Amino acid sequence: MRVALVTGGTAGIGAATAEALLAADYRVAVNYGGNQPAAEAFTARTGIAAFAWNVADAAACTAGVAEVEAALGPIEVLVNNAGITRDVMLHKMSAQQWREVIDVNLGGCFNMCRAVIEGMRERRFGRVINMSSVNGLSGQAGQTNYAASKAGLIGFTKSLALEGASRNITANVIAPGYTDTAMVSAVRPEVMEQILKTVPVGRLASPAEIARAVVFLAADDAGFITGITLSINGGKYLD
Repeated sequence: MRVALVTGGTAGIGAATAEALLAADYRVAVNYGGNQPAAEAFTARTGIAAFAWNVADAAACTAGVAEVEAALGPIEVLVNNAGITRDVMLHKMSAQQWREVIDVNLGGCFNMCRAVIEGMRERRFGRVINMSSVNGLSGQAGQTNYAASKAGLIGFTKSLALEGASRNITANVIAPGYTDTAMVSAVRPEVMEQILKTVPVGRLASPAEIARAVVFLAADDAGFITGITLSINGGKYLD
């Protein structure tokens, strides 16, 4: 039974992904940044162990991976889902708002991959799945920081795919469109109405629809799929 770790895994797409992997017979752990009550409720509901650390902190990632592996075994599937937004137009964006988003969304991916990649190479197996965004492909006003971080994940993943190919380590990106999560639900109704007009299927994705793609890419028999960006956006952006 393979071990999977999902960062940002106690809510939204991350939680759906963790539950889908559990249903597919993986041993699953999730990481979370700081909302302990939500993490405890998630674990109580699902039985999936939750571990707290900041993915923007490289040392914390190394220690966190060691803790997960001590509890469950070597991490063979890594889903980099943790992400934040600090939305503001560039002419009003502070250096801190830029850095926070880059450090979590892109730096966190590096930190987590760096913490598991040597073990994957030694075992000659690994599945890395990085969660980007439709806005990393299309751009979005007010999200130069977020879009840059999510676009950066794509270049990172393609390079990692080339590095890992000879060791049976795949690296792929999923780029969700607007999904029914707490982050999206916070959008004002009139704004949501305008967003849905840009989505040809006329609705938000469910987190489970994104999660099923993770399970597909994580599978042992998905070893010939690497370096791709799988867009799941209801036709909003066709790349």
